[in-house]
Order: sequence, then structure tokens, then C-alpha cells
Amino acid sequence: MARRDEIECWLTDMDGVLVHENSALPGAPELIQQWRDQGTPFLVLTNNSIYTPRDLAARLRASGLDVPEESIWTSALATADFLKSQAPGGSAYVIGEAGLTTALHEAGFIMTDTNPDYVVVGETRSYSFDAITKAIRLIGAGARFISTNPDATGPSAEGPLPATGAVTAMITKATGGMEPYVVGKPNPMMFRSALNRIGAHSENTAMIGDRMDTDVVAGIEAGLHTILVLTGISDQAEIDRYPFRPDEILSGVHELVSTGPVESDL
Repeated sequence: MARRDEIECWLTDMDGVLVHENSALPGAPELIQQWRDQGTPFLVLTNNSIYTPRDLAARLRASGLDVPEESIWTSALATADFLKSQAPGGSAYVIGEAGLTTALHEAGFIMTDTNPDYVVVGETRSYSFDAITKAIRLIGAGARFISTNPDATGPSAEGPLPATGAVTAMITKATGGMEPYVVGKPNPMMFRSALNRIGAHSENTAMIGDRMDTDVVAGIEAGLHTILVLTGISDQAEIDRYPFRPDEILSGVHELVSTGPVESDL
């Protein structure tokens, strides 16, 4: 496993690591700028499949983080990348928002509700009973079942919201136990596709996350140097629940920002 000074490429989660409730966390703008100034390959990862990278870049900019859209990797992009490798030019019935439908279109997929190769379920703000019924019938007729991410709930100002995992659980129950193949974290495939995107190798890449059950376990399984930050949902009691450990535990990404001026070649 690489030491931190051997790390050449970085993957980082977004919520709880770089931002919290649309505000940049301490050190996050400086760390992103440091990577950009030094030409360090990096990707910001999110399991949320609602937004396109352009949408997310704009949201991050409003939070004070200057992340180019090509440096954002979502579960929707990872899902589209996976399906393109499995069935080039295939077809899908999609429950999801623009982040997912755009990614699949750009991967060459056709959206249809007539005998699709796949049923793909992602995050959406308004799950339709009719759409879920159609998904159940299509899977029953032989369509393969794919999900962008396993998260059962998502946060909101009013409290938890049902998310992708809750909806796929309903479909699984109604199809007599058909489980989806989940592309997003904690499937290490999400990290492998991210590594491919920036031409990185696991031996010299680190993953920064705030969750033991997704970021850290998937990072370990993908062979990455794992860093857990305590600005999200994990604390020591949460860490102690698991039989595995990250390589490093930091109070926040501010600990990764270099101190002192960076020498310029200009």
C-alpha cells in the first residue's frame, strides 16, 4: 500500500468531505486549487445520479469550489460506462433524472419501454407508481435489473427521504426476489471506472471519504490508499463497528493542504 507521499492521483467523495449543505468544508477550496495548480489528476465522486457533471460543477461553484465538470464522476456516469461495456448500443427503461438519462444517451443507449435490455433505476425527486409498475413487469419479462447506487435514504432539511435503494427493494420484492446489480459505491467498480477515466493506477491513488460502509470498504477492495475524514457521518464509534480500517483518519481535508507557498516554474 502506498504511503501518502507516493500518491499521484486522488479520488474524493463530495458530500461530507468537500461540502456540507451547500457550503465548502474547511480546506476544500484550497485542496482543489492545490491539485489543479500542481496538475494532479483527481476526480470528485458522488453516488447521486440526479445531476449531470455540468449541474454539479455549477452547484460546487456556488459552494465556493472550482471543480471542472470533467473532474466529476457520478454513479450515473459509472453506470453508463458499465452498460456500454456490457451491451454497446443497447436499450434501457430508465427511472431517474437528467444525470442518468444524459449519461446513458451519451453512451449510445436507446431509451425505451418496449422490450429493453435493461431496467435502470437511479435517484429521482418523484418516483412514479406507474413507472415502478412498468419496471416490475419489464424485469419479469426478462430485462436485466441495474441500479446506480444502494443508498436507502437521502438527506433533506426536513429529514430522511426514501432513495434508490428503497425503491429497488420494492421492485425486488414485487419481482419475487430479483436483485439489481448496483454499480455505485460500495461496488469497487465505481472506483475502477474512475481510475480508468483519469488514467490512474490503484497503487498510487488515494480515496478520501466520510463513510466506512461505502467509501472506505470500496477503496480497500479497489486497492487504494484510503483516507477517512470526520467531517461527514463517521465518528470513532462508527469506525469501531467495522472489521476493517482506513489507512488514515483525518479530522478533515484541511489536513491534506500543503503549507507554505508552492514554487512556480513560470
